[in-house]
Amino acid sequence: MKNTWLGSLYLALAASIWGGMYVVVKVVVSVIPPIELVWMRYCVAFIALLIIGLIKRQSWRIQQRDLLLLVVIGIIGNTISIVTQEYGTKFSSAQMGAIITSSTPAFMVIFARILLKERLNVKKILSVCLATIGVLLIVGNGTIDMSGQLGGIFLLIAALTWALMSVLIKRVPKSYSPIAITTYPILVAIVLLTPFVLGRLHEIDTAQLVHPTIWGGVLYLGIISTALGFLLWNRGLQLLNASSGGLFFFFQPLMGTLLGWLLLGENIGGTFWIGAFLVFIGVLIVIKEKD
Repeated sequence: MKNTWLGSLYLALAASIWGGMYVVVKVVVSVIPPIELVWMRYCVAFIALLIIGLIKRQSWRIQQRDLLLLVVIGIIGNTISIVTQEYGTKFSSAQMGAIITSSTPAFMVIFARILLKERLNVKKILSVCLATIGVLLIVGNGTIDMSGQLGGIFLLIAALTWALMSVLIKRVPKSYSPIAITTYPILVAIVLLTPFVLGRLHEIDTAQLVHPTIWGGVLYLGIISTALGFLLWNRGLQLLNASSGGLFFFFQPLMGTLLGWLLLGENIGGTFWIGAFLVFIGVLIVIKEKD
């Protein structure tokens, strides 16, 4: 039961951190193109994780069979999913993004059933349905612009690949350090993206790049959203089964909408609180269920 509560806390914190990053991405991506931004945040995250690993004297040793799995995770989750998420954020509205990415937990339930043979029971189905309805109520307060079809396609790919990556994480032995299983896939993404990025870095306006808002945003995305967020998410998935862990992804649009209200003065209606209540009920069902 202790692992359930700890895993729930880690996943909720990770999703909450990501819920607050959409505003940052929207600002930074106006100066740094999506692929270059992903590459930069990964470089920052990689350095941060290396420093943490060295301070904590973490073991970096990975068995060859598991190293291949981490490479696949790096390709699917850290490269394809995050790049398509950045493009989706650029070409669509925040509300459309929240709606489409809220499909991630449902995809995780499906992949967990197929790849991990996790038992699918009534409680899990009920919790996903309640939380999904809650998210639709949360993001349905304003007018949803459905014109960003290209952005919607990118976000759907991001949701699918993130769900697959999250389930594959469960196949990595728990004996490995969360720092190691977070750092290796990030290194894979850096290696894959570098050939696409190096020839285009000169196109970025350096005058805007040195603005505190921009480089501060890159540091935030690298250290907090990527290094810390991925560490918390991966550790949380190690402690919960994949289909239950996906429910905590709903904290992302919940926190994003709440921060928009608190920090940006955006309006939220009564349906937000109803939706938030349904999300919490769905999560509580999972927490109280014995894996």
